[in-house]
Order: sequence, then structure tokens, then C-alpha cells
Amino acid sequence: MAIRLSGKAEQNKKAKKDALLNAAFELFTRQGINKTSISDISSRAKVAKGTFYLYFSDKYDLRNFLIAHKAGQIFRTAKEHMLKARALPGGAAASVEDRIVFLASDIIDQFSADPSLMRFISKNLSWGIFKHELAVSSDPEAVDFRAVFEDAFEQSEVSYADPEVMIFMIIELISSTSYSAILYQEPMDIHELKPYLLRAVRDIVRGHQQDGI
Repeated sequence: MAIRLSGKAEQNKKAKKDALLNAAFELFTRQGINKTSISDISSRAKVAKGTFYLYFSDKYDLRNFLIAHKAGQIFRTAKEHMLKARALPGGAAASVEDRIVFLASDIIDQFSADPSLMRFISKNLSWGIFKHELAVSSDPEAVDFRAVFEDAFEQSEVSYADPEVMIFMIIELISSTSYSAILYQEPMDIHELKPYLLRAVRDIVRGHQQDGI
């Protein structure tokens, strides 16, 4: 028979897990995963080392969870901004293209505001890890980014070929290009580069339209 934890016990459990995630993110972004030990993470989180293993099998398991967790937070924030946006053409009935471009723009802005987050996501995000963690994650903050577009795809008069490939290409484009522009201003500052990036996103979306293939 399963034992249900009390509300206070659940809160305590979540607090410890959050502490581990915050500590790991700080250490991973500051000194890298290879130079970070489980003892370092536990000490920084102020929990017993044994507590770490209640949530994660090793530091790489934690890293994979953290990648999906942080990516989910970014995407959820962008989604919330999109739902509240008055400038989005068509509002709730906006096209798939306009929704994707809005989300891409918002994600670029989030990366610009937090270079350490962008560095961690860009260096560690793997499509396979991201998909796997979203599929099996117990993280209540996990966001299935594909679900954001399901209604739009279904209601759209335009059909799209291989939408998962389309999203993969857009994520890779934004992640890698933002990294160079934000950290090194190459080939230019991210604010100057952003219009070109969003134009490229539109080109990718339009390139996947069934009528255009």
C-alpha cells in the first residue's frame, strides 16, 4: 500500500530537490560538470549526500533532469508571454508561423537577460535528452513544447511536413547562434542579429509547409 506524504512532507521533499537543482546549476555553470562532485552539490544545497541519491542516480542524471527543467522553464515563460501578448497577430487564432516566431523571439530575450542560463542550455542541450526527459519526467514544471502547437497545427489551413524536424532545426539555430552573439558579439550583438534570426525562423517554418515542398 502506497504511503501518501503529508503536505508538509511534500513541501520539504520539493525544497530539498529544488536546493539540489539550484546548487547544481550554480556549480555546473561556474566550474563545469567534470569539476563538480556529488559532494560539492550536496554541500552547496545543504543536504546530506545520501539525500542526493533519493532523487538522482548520479550527477549526469541530475544534469539531464536539469537541462529539461531549465528548458521547460524557458518555454513555459515564453508560452505565458505569448498567451498574454496583445501584439501577436490574430491573438488566440494566430498562425503556427506567428506563434513560433513569437516564442523564438521571447526565448532569445530570455537568453540575452541570463547569459549563464544560455551557456548551460547551449552547451548541454541534446535533442535526445530533451525528448527523453520530457517523456519520462516527474517534474511538475515540465512543458511539452509540442503540445503548444497541437491546436494550431490542427486548426491551421496550412499543413506542415515533419513538424518535429522543424522544431528541432529552430531550437538548434537559436541555441547555437545566440551563444556566439550573446557571449562574443559574433558576428554581431544579439539585438542586431535578432531580426535576421527571426527571418530565418520564418524561412524554416515556410520551408516545411506542405504546399511549398
